[in-house]
Amino acid sequence: MKLGLINSAWLGTSVDTASGIQLTKEIGFDTIDIFADPLETTPQELRTIRESCAKFDLPVVSTVCCALGIADFNGPVRGFHIDRAKRYLDLAYDLRGKNLLLVVGEYIWNQEVIAPEDQWKWAVEGVRELGAYAGELGLEIAVEIEPFHLSIVNNVANMDRFLKDVGRPNVKANIDVSHLALAKDPPDRITALRGRIAHVHLSDCDGKKHGDLPPGRGVVDFPPYLRALADSGFNGTISIELEYSPEPGKIVDWVKEAYQSTSRLMDGVGIRS
Repeated sequence: MKLGLINSAWLGTSVDTASGIQLTKEIGFDTIDIFADPLETTPQELRTIRESCAKFDLPVVSTVCCALGIADFNGPVRGFHIDRAKRYLDLAYDLRGKNLLLVVGEYIWNQEVIAPEDQWKWAVEGVRELGAYAGELGLEIAVEIEPFHLSIVNNVANMDRFLKDVGRPNVKANIDVSHLALAKDPPDRITALRGRIAHVHLSDCDGKKHGDLPPGRGVVDFPPYLRALADSGFNGTISIELEYSPEPGKIVDWVKEAYQSTSRLMDGVGIRS
């Protein structure tokens, strides 16, 4: 497996886009994921991303999109979020990426007023449409498991059901290891998604709240999850997710720490390629 970094690690720091991509390569990462909204990113910034990734020989695996309104009860709102996600797919295609990392959002109003089965249906329909568009571009969609109580896809069982309802072979799962730990999904449940995992995120947490910490700063027991991923047939990229460092001035050290600890974990399980 390859080891990558989501470039959102550099958000809120003094490290600009080109420098962040260069540092990502210098630290030792194999790949990069791009967190940039194509509706607000300037053409100059997009060119910087494209040219910097090429200059530093850092392949893009994924573009990252939170489409929280894809299950909204208003049709025009759902339509906007679907169209916006398609622009992310265009960006992934332009950057020669492999997938769109997609977050589909949460049930509103505590699953009252609007029937949860309706929101589920709208999410399925929207992702199915995106899957068709992604297929035209030769891309996959990686739907992320979010561990929060009202998240539409919040554990392995719901992911399994969601993918089956969407019914498109290029719509698969993103496994975030700390999210599984927070959802109390043990490693062996990953096998339920055998052959349907497109991408993996990795970060640590305190076991109670979402953390995005460098591995080793929290309580997640990573090796069993990494072995389960290998046993499930996954052989893609594990991308470290670090966002909103508590010490932005030390972000380079933060990223280096995450790289080193994750690389050791992957080597220890024998999955780093």
